[in-house]
Amino acid sequence: MKPEIQRISQISPDQSVVCIIGNDTIPERLNLGKSEKEYAQRQLRTREEYIFINSYKKCTYIIRLKDGLSQHKVREELRKNSYNLRTLIKGNNHSELVITSEGAYQGAVEDFAEGLLLSFYSFDKYKTKTGDDVKQQYPGKLLLHGNIADTDIRWLVELTDAVYFTRNLINEPVNHLNAPALAREIKRIGDSAGFSVEVLTKGKIEALKMGGLLAVNKGSIDPPVFCILEWHPAGCLNKNPIVLVGKGIVYDTGGLNIKTGDFMAGMNGDMAGAATVTGVLHTVARTGIPLHIIGLIPSTDNRPGGNAYTQGDIITMHNKLTVEIGNTDAEGRLILADAISYASKYSPELIIDIATLTGSAAMTFGNQAIAVMTNADRKYIKLLEECGNEVYERIAELPFWDEYGELLKSDIADLKNIGGREAGAIIAGKFLERFAEFPLIHLDIAGTEMLKKDDYYRLKNGPASGLRLLSTFLRRIAAEYSEKN
Repeated sequence: MKPEIQRISQISPDQSVVCIIGNDTIPERLNLGKSEKEYAQRQLRTREEYIFINSYKKCTYIIRLKDGLSQHKVREELRKNSYNLRTLIKGNNHSELVITSEGAYQGAVEDFAEGLLLSFYSFDKYKTKTGDDVKQQYPGKLLLHGNIADTDIRWLVELTDAVYFTRNLINEPVNHLNAPALAREIKRIGDSAGFSVEVLTKGKIEALKMGGLLAVNKGSIDPPVFCILEWHPAGCLNKNPIVLVGKGIVYDTGGLNIKTGDFMAGMNGDMAGAATVTGVLHTVARTGIPLHIIGLIPSTDNRPGGNAYTQGDIITMHNKLTVEIGNTDAEGRLILADAISYASKYSPELIIDIATLTGSAAMTFGNQAIAVMTNADRKYIKLLEECGNEVYERIAELPFWDEYGELLKSDIADLKNIGGREAGAIIAGKFLERFAEFPLIHLDIAGTEMLKKDDYYRLKNGPASGLRLLSTFLRRIAAEYSEKN
């Protein structure tokens, strides 16, 4: 459970407070004694990361914003400060904690609260809890003080709720979350948030001739599923929907091209794209964004058992293109391709797929940027870049030149599912482009999602990379539509 969020209009003298300041003035409303205020002023001159004052009845945390940084960098530094303070805040066992600001930018309170909430997350569902382990380890309530709009409070609550359950889905082991179980969870979340979910089982997938999804599933004892999520509010602003496609590989062994060494570790998180799409639909629906949004989630595990597909197999995809299998560990693009092809039935304004797709993307950008490839209008990429800076889930674009597609040529089929060793992330994107009849943005989150250690509040083992980016992107698109109308 995460802390409850409330807004307050006044701070009482005995409440514990986090105060974000934009200059060296200590606000009177912190109710500090003379010696405490003098101590705080001395510490401010040393430019400490934060100041902590432990009074008899309360704790006070003061954070001085850094000077000389760009606006989006200042915001990110504040979120990082929340991560650095989380252990101290937990240790002080506050039942509630006030967050306020003085002389800071509009939104500083919400940014700190967001970083703190995301830093508090932990996946301990399967731990046996006794004694001190069951005690509340974070404030039960975060009380936001200041001029904060109701819509911004709601956005903070729903977005962080979505990150929490998305991380939960990513962290579930496959013996508790196979493809049918994932579909049930998506349906449950849809019912709660207010978007519709249709689950296509294996017979329907066969009828749709989704050869990529069916081929990857051949080595599994569990059937595949294909989930269709839809948010279509009355009075939506877009004539044609935006379609989000998320990779739902609930466990990836690599298939017959089995992963070696420790490369199979964490592969229960290979469905992070699917979980993220679900989280975005939750946020969109719960905050009432007036856009028609569709989510498509193909899901299976990729195993070497049974009648598993092999190198050299020829499969026929949903759009009737034939594919020569060059490597069974390049399975994500096969299930995504079927879903992207299926998206054409909606005549979408835009298709965005998100997937932990290639090690190449991780090697290129590390954990600092989401790899982006696109054939869409530049206005979408400009907006996506702005949103990426805003939430600090930054994007970095790779070229999408036609020449890269030449590397997918096959002697015996329409194309192969892999190219050579070079430009692996781009070639994967070019493969997906062959199945898109409408503008496509491809987001490869392999580097930003598969973390081996915490990247501040983006915690290891499933930070839900791309969720805040895409949610903010759709919110901005709706605002731009509204301004035009």
